[in-house]
Amino acid sequence: QVQFVESGGGLVQPGGSLRLSCAASGFTFSSDAMAWYRQAPGKERESVARITSAGSVRSYADSVKGRFTISRDNANNTMYLEMNSLKPEDTAVYYCNRQFTPASWGQGTQVTVAS
Repeated sequence: QVQFVESGGGLVQPGGSLRLSCAASGFTFSSDAMAWYRQAPGKERESVARITSAGSVRSYADSVKGRFTISRDNANNTMYLEMNSLKPEDTAVYYCNRQFTPASWGQGTQVTVAS
């Protein structure tokens, strides 16, 4: 079945950086557009970054534009989110999923930005 395993989260100070990874399995990864999502406490899950199947087109939420970079490695069924200049408001659980046909959600990876 379709499965996503997110990793790379942690506690970081404001202005710091993290790199998240998403290991996907159970489907033809290279055929699907993918996205990173996040859910902060008390808030709805939101999409923060999207990437087309071949990785040629990327888009970002305004709140992370210029600070986050999404990428993918289709040979290894893996997607990444490079996060720089982190802010306390970036604190959330981060998830990955297919953009247009979401499957069951993984456990996510916690990102906490605090001093």
